[in-house]
Amino acid sequence: MIEAVARARAVPGSAQKARLVLDLIRDLPAADAISILQNTNRRAAPIIEKVLRSAIANAQNRALAEAKRIDEDELVVTTAVADVGPARTIARSGRRARVRRIRRRTTHYTIRVTAREED
Repeated sequence: MIEAVARARAVPGSAQKARLVLDLIRDLPAADAISILQNTNRRAAPIIEKVLRSAIANAQNRALAEAKRIDEDELVVTTAVADVGPARTIARSGRRARVRRIRRRTTHYTIRVTAREED
């Protein structure tokens, strides 16, 4: 069984909004997941698509090292996670000469693909 992981760390955007997109592709074939991401109108969708393509390429390289061939249709997205990354804090002036803090959130993406078992 061939399994591969791809990660993107500290990508701008909130993890809560990215999880909505990841819920669409979890447990789907990789080719279907890419087509869904291309037609999803969310800010995180192109970034998640890039991480998914990286995971597919990692699986194909791992299969090549084991003298096997894997097609994109044989891979399934088994794990798709968006974790909270470090938040940058920006100080802005607020009312009555006070300082207002703005948090710029980041996200860590992890996508794992696995080849289907052929019986």
